[in-house]
Formats: sequence, structure tokens, C-alpha cells
Amino acid sequence: MEISVIAITRNGVKIAGRLRRELGGCRVYAPAKLDDGDGDVEWFRESTAARIGGAFREGGALVCIFSLGAVIRLIAPHLKSKKTDPAVIVIDDRASFVISVLSGHLGGANRLAEEIAGRLGATAVVTTAADVNHTIPVDMVGRDLGWRIEDDSAVTRVSAMMVNGERIGVFQDAGRRDWWSGPLPGNVTRYGSMGELAESGSRGHLIISDRELGPDLPDNSVVYRPKSLVV
Repeated sequence: MEISVIAITRNGVKIAGRLRRELGGCRVYAPAKLDDGDGDVEWFRESTAARIGGAFREGGALVCIFSLGAVIRLIAPHLKSKKTDPAVIVIDDRASFVISVLSGHLGGANRLAEEIAGRLGATAVVTTAADVNHTIPVDMVGRDLGWRIEDDSAVTRVSAMMVNGERIGVFQDAGRRDWWSGPLPGNVTRYGSMGELAESGSRGHLIISDRELGPDLPDNSVVYRPKSLVV
């Protein structure tokens, strides 16, 4: 993942330098008025708003070393979709907190915030419900294995059911079985067939399959297709 780091204070530039050394490959940006001759920093002359906009459009992850409120105002005009917006992380000027602000799951901001916090000796701030409740993030199941969600229209509803502890059923007849490490959350049960799943009384359903499932899926079903399969 490409990472752009934007700092607007002298102390922020020092923190950005630490990140560049720790993570490697980061592009560090800072206002030209702070130029101290460091050739590894790209000293910009446009406004911070313009630099933020450029980095946002370029994709990758965006790490801002200044106030959360200012970052929210600056990125707001560029927000489009949770499917396409990049990861955005905010670090305070003393590197005490590393806050996952945007695209925590799909963009990888939560994971990156944890990594950065570990390297800086800071506290990661992650507010995504699935993460703080240590339950299954419905939109991320199998993502690291290359699986795709066939239709994401039920993802938000089933995610809410998951974090609220409602009964969730899982049926799987394709793909790796180790997509979730450790025991399943208490509200999640595996079933051996689609029939058992349909009759289980589950509110939400996670279905991992390579076969044609037809139109009679249970309500609130999220279907995952393993990458190796052509459906």
C-alpha cells in the first residue's frame, strides 16, 4: 500500500520522518515554509487543502499529522464511496494517538493505524464496531484470500446484526475454511447444508459457495465467491 504523509508543523515533519524510516517508501509532504533542506520531503507551495485533495485522488493511504477536525473539513469535498475512498489516518502533533478516520476495513486504515501506533509507541484509536467487539467484519470475510461479495446490498444490514449479537448462520461448500481465526463468535453457527441454514432461524446469513444458489436465498444473505472460481 502506497502511503502519503502530510505534516504541517515542524514537529509533525519529525514524526513523518520517523514514519518514513519505520515503514519505508512513504511519500512525505510538508509546506515549503518549513523547508529545512531535507531532500526526502516534498515541500509543497500550494495550499494544504490542494495537497490533501491531490493525495486523496492519487489513492493509497493518507496519513495526516494535524488535528482531526481540520482533516475532516479538508477531505469532506472528496468523499465518494466506502468502496473507493482511500484509508485516512490522523496522528496528533505529539504522536500520542493514531486515529483510523476513513475506510477502516476496505481501505485498510484500521490495520495500518495499529501498525503505525506500534512503531511509534502510540495508542491506536479504532472505532469500527466489528473490531472493538472482536466479531466478524462482514465486508471483509475472505478479502485477504481474494474472495468477492456477489451482491453487497445486504452487507450493512448483516453487519449490524453481527455486532448486535443477533443470530448469524454460516454455510460453506467452497474456499478455505480458515478464513476466521479462532472460535466463531457466540452468535454465529455453521450449518452443513443450505436447508439447515434456511431452517435455522438465523437473522443473517453468510454463504461461501461456488454453485448457483438460485433466487430462493434466505433474507439478509451475503454470498462470497472464492477467487479461484468462475461464477
